[in-house]
Amino acid sequence: MNPKTRNLLTTTVAAVGIAAATLAHSSGQIPQNQAVRNVVLVHGAFADGSGWRGVYDELTGRGYKVSIVQNPLTSFADDVAATKRVLDRQNGPTVLVGHSYGGTVITEAGIDPKVAGLVYVSALAPDVGESTGDQFVHIPAPPEFVIETHKDGFGFVNFENFKLGFAGDTSDADAAFLRDSQVPINMSIFATKVSNAAWRSKPSWAIIATQDKAINPKLLRQTAKRIGATIEEVQASHVPFLTQPKAVADAIDRAAQGAGKPAR
Repeated sequence: MNPKTRNLLTTTVAAVGIAAATLAHSSGQIPQNQAVRNVVLVHGAFADGSGWRGVYDELTGRGYKVSIVQNPLTSFADDVAATKRVLDRQNGPTVLVGHSYGGTVITEAGIDPKVAGLVYVSALAPDVGESTGDQFVHIPAPPEFVIETHKDGFGFVNFENFKLGFAGDTSDADAAFLRDSQVPINMSIFATKVSNAAWRSKPSWAIIATQDKAINPKLLRQTAKRIGATIEEVQASHVPFLTQPKAVADAIDRAAQGAGKPAR
């Protein structure tokens, strides 16, 4: 082999090695010694767990074990029980993540000893003796968000206002699918008071969607500050897990890393 060919081969091999190393780094694989490797995702009202698919793909691709709760939305106790059922299946320290009303659920269920940290995604976080509805007393939901309650006590988001109030940064087709597949919630849930506030004893993180039209971002920020959460903001509607899955996954990843570190 002549020197020129040898040099070209050496350069090519080196370039391939650098590219491979860069790819491995960019994939964001969690370190083998990271303590928190489990994530449980909890959806809110008017939706189901399938909306977490983008976040699920991001996190499992990094090596996390991710489980998704399917809240029945029939009562607060039922939703907490559904979450505890999934927590029972975890094999170690877990980050518990809740969206919107799911934040109330993780506030109650998060006292489970397996929960190492809480992540609130455009979510509510009542204190002991408060309900989900109590959080809106001083800062009500934006006018774009309209709930219609049926005679059986279950509510749907108004069809005409659905995209504007719930999923403003999704495509028309995706918003239509979310609207037509929405899961109604027993409206009495919003008046049920929590008996535990896990954020008082567990480290918390909050993702604020700056374009949220279902929960006023002012309320989201106020709530996040009250619970002492580490705050991150994303430019998104009420459903950042759908439209900004990588940003949400990145925040959950950082929470998992932070929750696994000893308290100072």
